[in-house]
Formats: sequence, structure tokens, C-alpha cells
Amino acid sequence: MECISVFDMLKIGVGPSSSHTLGPWRAAERFIKELTGSGKFDRVTGVRVLVYGSLSLTGKGHATDLAILMGLSGADPERVPIDEVAGVIGDIRKNKRLKLGGLRDIRFEESENLIFLKKFLPFHANALTFEAFDEEKRLHRETFYSIGGGFVVKKERVSARKKAVVFQTFPYPVQSGSELLSYCRELGQPISQVVWANECAIRTPEEINKGLDRIWATMLESIFEGCHRPGELPGGLQVRRRAPEIYKNLKGDLPYTSTEQWLQTIRSTEVKFRQILKWVSCFAISVNEVNAALGRIVTAPTNGSAGVVPAVLMYYMVIENHQAGAEEVRQFLLVAGEIGSLFKKGATISAAMGGCQAEIGVSSAMAAGALTELLGGTPEQVLCAAEIAMEHHLGLTCDPIAGLVQVPCIERNSMGAIKAINAAELALESDPAMAKVPFDKVVQTMWETAKDMNAKYKETSQGGLAVGVNLSDC
Repeated sequence: MECISVFDMLKIGVGPSSSHTLGPWRAAERFIKELTGSGKFDRVTGVRVLVYGSLSLTGKGHATDLAILMGLSGADPERVPIDEVAGVIGDIRKNKRLKLGGLRDIRFEESENLIFLKKFLPFHANALTFEAFDEEKRLHRETFYSIGGGFVVKKERVSARKKAVVFQTFPYPVQSGSELLSYCRELGQPISQVVWANECAIRTPEEINKGLDRIWATMLESIFEGCHRPGELPGGLQVRRRAPEIYKNLKGDLPYTSTEQWLQTIRSTEVKFRQILKWVSCFAISVNEVNAALGRIVTAPTNGSAGVVPAVLMYYMVIENHQAGAEEVRQFLLVAGEIGSLFKKGATISAAMGGCQAEIGVSSAMAAGALTELLGGTPEQVLCAAEIAMEHHLGLTCDPIAGLVQVPCIERNSMGAIKAINAAELALESDPAMAKVPFDKVVQTMWETAKDMNAKYKETSQGGLAVGVNLSDC
């Protein structure tokens, strides 16, 4: 039983991976905080980082090395200017020096101080150990686990115990879909209002609205940037950005000078079925092309699946409801975040533990449920939509080519967004009482499927497309 806020599920960060980039970055920050709190920081003359398991096998393709260096340097992934990252990394590699926490200059040679090991630690597939030394001995050692969605824990889960206390302060503590529906029926309120009441137990209404608005602004900016930045993605696969061309063909010559005019431009374009499909795909692909290029996006619930939720929300705003504004956006994000938290509590949102069903599957369920509420669905229909979306992602493997969040990851966001819209429409035309698969059962089934899945299909680049495609053909 632990508190998972909407702001835990929807976090602003840097691509390309929440578990392999954002998580290690946050782990490095936590390590420095521990050093400072213990009074040992000013004695440190060197650090070493050991990277294990899935983090090691696909880490460099997911920029794990860059994330660790940035985290050790004291940069905040939520606010660091993206165009400064390359310069910081370049200076470290050129000078073989690192400014620990942005304050203490130490020697740092990657080949000696950042070591990738194929060994898996038993607690979780994504593990990394930080060590700090003075001139004579090791001062501090700690192991962290990046468990998906940017969440970082230690084996003893001290933070989880703290969150369990916060959980009990929620007026409506929720651990499962059935509990959530029980509160909705008791109160006669939609899911978004139950989530809102819980969030108000730990933040002021003003803080919640400001935070949700900032999340949406970041999502919108990632869509906008992805639609306007042509070229080739980094990493060596020579993947061409497709969103700008799709967008150009869809919008035509309509002019705009601001984001608001841009939204109006999209709203005024032709909306035949094929155009709707293309718009949704464009929105989803644009976000994940930004993510693949180490841009700023919102985990929803992960970086690799970051395009689904904003694409479906944009679909609602530019296709379904041209009058939609801040209130609808907040409502959507509250519902999406809650559905994501139920999967995290009952299963996993880590591809290294559950394959891509834990990323695209969960994001599609989040978007489907949130869209259903905005379209007037009941709480039962909301969870029905989420169940349908996940049901048709069960068993989806994570097999990134060359360890890069590009192929097949970017296209999967488009598929997940389309499935989410389809799931919402099916749920709105259904009687949830007649559903054969309850929401909680699909969560349980996803976790059982994850445990049964062969390890090579869990973000290791050791199976599926990752080995089936010849890189020389790319």
C-alpha cells in the first residue's frame, strides 16, 4: 500500500528512456544527496558506477552513460537546457574531469569509473551501484534500482514506507480498480474527482492545477517541436524523422505565429477518417522522435511510451471538442495518471520486467480510460476502456534494435494511441456489467504474462527484432 500521485506517473524529464535515462539520472542525484547528508561530500576525490543487467545491455543506446554523468554533475533533468547537455558531456570526456554535484572537481575516466556489467542483480533487472572514495578508502556505497517510469528505489524501500503513511492520509486510498469504482459509486462522482480529492490531501488546488498545466505545456511543446524539426535521429540507425513530413502534408499552407494559433490551424483542417488517423499518428510519433533525440518529454508512464497520452489528448482537443481547454486537460491527466498507478501497483511499468506491454500497453490503457471519461463515459466504462486497451497489448515484447528507443518503439506509440481511441469507443458502446474481463483481472494477467515472458524479450536487445534485423541493412 503506497501513495502514487498523478505527478509520480507523469514526470517531466529527458529522453530517451525513463528507466534507462531518467532513473539513473535521478539515482545519481540521490547518491550525491546522501554524500552531502552524511558529511562525506567534501572528502570525495573519486567515484565509480557499476551498471547491471538490462541497464548494461541496452544502456548506451538508451543514453544511460550520459544520464549518469549529468546526474553526477548536479544537473536537473526537468529543467536543464537540452542544448547544454552535449557540452557538459563533451567537457567531461575531453578533460577527464567531472564537477561532482556541480561543486567539487574530481578526476573521472569513463573506462575506469563507469563500468557496464552484464550480470543481473536479483532484486530488479535495472540496477546500478555508486561508490565514492577519498585518497585512502571507500567512503560510501549504495545500490539503486530503476524500476520504470523514472521511479528509483533501494532494496529496502525506505521511501515506500514513507509513501504508505501518506497513502493512509488519502481520503480515498485506492489499490485496485474495484476499490476505485467503489468510491465513485459511494460519492456519485467520476474518477477524476476521486483522484482530485486524493491529490488535495498532499497539495493545494493551486499547486495541482499549476502542475497539471505545466505537464500539458511540456507535452504540447514536445508535439510542436517534433512536428517542426526534420532530419535524422542520433544513434547510427539513420532513422529519418517522419513527423515533420506527415505534419506538413496534413496542415497545408495555413499560417500561424503562436501555439494557440497552431492549435486552431490543426482544428480547421480536414477531418476525414484517414486524416484523423494521420493526425493521431503524427502527434504520437512527434513526441517520441523528440524523446529519441534526448529531448524533453513527459513520462506517461514511461519515456518509451510518452507519445500515446498526449496524442490522444490532442485528438480530443482538435477533433472531438474544439472548445476544450484547461479543465478538460486536467481531467484527462488525472484519470490517466490514476489508471497508470493501478498498473504500477498491481503489475509493472518497467519494460525490463514486463516487456513493452508494460509501457505501450499501460499508456494505451491510460489514454483510453481518460478519453472515455471526457466523452461522457461512466467510471465503469472508463475502466472497461482501459481493460480493452491493455487486453490487446498483452505479451508485447520489448526488442529495441541496437538498444535505441527508435525501432520499433516510435511506431508503437502511434499504434497505442489508435488502439486507445478504439478502446474508448468500444467501451462507450458497451455495458460494463456484461464484460468478460474485469480491469483488475487484466492487471493481474499482465503481471503473470510478464513473469512468464522470456528474459530476452525484456529490453535486452537479445531477442525479437533486435537480433532479427541485420544492422547493415538499416
